[in-house]
Amino acid sequence: MPDRHCQLLRKDLDDLLDIPQWPVGIRVGVLRADLMGPVHALLKLGYKDGGGSVEEFADWRQRFTKDAEYDPSLCLIALDEHGVAGVALCWTSAYIKDLVVHPRRRHQGLGLALLRQAFKVFASRGEAFVDLKVMENNLAARRLYERVGMRFIERYEVSPAQA
Repeated sequence: MPDRHCQLLRKDLDDLLDIPQWPVGIRVGVLRADLMGPVHALLKLGYKDGGGSVEEFADWRQRFTKDAEYDPSLCLIALDEHGVAGVALCWTSAYIKDLVVHPRRRHQGLGLALLRQAFKVFASRGEAFVDLKVMENNLAARRLYERVGMRFIERYEVSPAQA
């Protein structure tokens, strides 16, 4: 049976923040209409491995772009010569909704750089902290979040459909 718990983690932004160090060949921008399909495909790929699921494209795009917290300038997209290599999709409430790195770019520091860039963006907007949720059994992600100084806030039980 899959783990049915997630953790809410927080990064306080009152300290000096580390500068993102981007892997070779990575360009960073924000979400554009022409990247919606490739971003959705990466989310499906990433959540297949890390637990969770993503709606079909039309439903996901509608729900995502119509959400009151959606701001494309807070959706960080890392591109390489093959396309979308990583994403940090963030909400206006200083919340990282999704962080996914393509398997071809894992273990190169891209997830770390995306997190640090998100922290920088939220700090520039005057936010005091950034939150995210992670499945409790996603140990690789939890190690990354600990490495950037995120701390445990709360543990939640999630429905079987979310686990």
